[in-house]
Amino acid sequence: MRAVRSPAFAGQLYPAGGDICRRMIAQLLPPGPPPAGPGAIVPHAGWVYSGSTAALGISAVAALHPDVVVIFGAAHGPDRNAASLFRAGAWRTPLGELEVDEHIATQLERCVHITACEQVHFGEHSIEVQLPIIQYLMPGVRIVPISVPPGPHAPAIGQFCGRVAKESALRVAFLGSTDLTHYGPVFGFEPHGHGEVGIRWAKDVNDRRFVSLVQSCAAEAVVAEAAAHHNACGAGAVAATIAAMRDLGATRYEELRHTCSAEAKGLGEADPLNSVGYEAGVFLYPE
Repeated sequence: MRAVRSPAFAGQLYPAGGDICRRMIAQLLPPGPPPAGPGAIVPHAGWVYSGSTAALGISAVAALHPDVVVIFGAAHGPDRNAASLFRAGAWRTPLGELEVDEHIATQLERCVHITACEQVHFGEHSIEVQLPIIQYLMPGVRIVPISVPPGPHAPAIGQFCGRVAKESALRVAFLGSTDLTHYGPVFGFEPHGHGEVGIRWAKDVNDRRFVSLVQSCAAEAVVAEAAAHHNACGAGAVAATIAAMRDLGATRYEELRHTCSAEAKGLGEADPLNSVGYEAGVFLYPE
């Protein structure tokens, strides 16, 4: 039976209507083209907070006109697998359906650490929120969604996926989805106190610890870093993305934007106590 994942967060994290989605995406897009690369890191909060940051990373990947986008998602709910693959079918969004590339997915399923498990994806938002932007920028592109919890096998998973992409006749690009430090009383994490001082530490110090490892393409270090300092919820997805990029020969990471929800504009009065960090960046080939 063909699996079709319906939107679970339309109307909450992004608009539920197709026309409204298109209008909002047009507003989120950067004014000029970002550097093009085979992979990017993107955040996954509500569009009013992180949509313009996510659009930067997705735009960088879209500039290479891929046939397939492999999306490594964070795992916010139960997932006992080292990686959970949505192997066949489609994901429905307000803009229509995105087909899963079964050819690439079948090859990825050969990895001993990747398990076909569609159920994990039905209540997870980290991949879903990217999809309408992907559809808007890359009409007709196919996807391969993979949930990657923060475990020891994440780099090996990414390396295997990179190898499959390198050997494929298709143009395969990658997205890794994570948010950064969740700071404040609502998250139970306030090591540097209430309010602005703590939120500033979260962005300028704690987030930067994690981002610096991404910039160094240190796939083997990011999961332990996030576990120790609570500065990324999608460290497994990031580790897999970095490892895939290394296998494809992309050795540089260019940061496109680092911001946080406390800096989001046009949302009324900002939350003075709680904030989440957002990062977008693109992996590039050697100059």
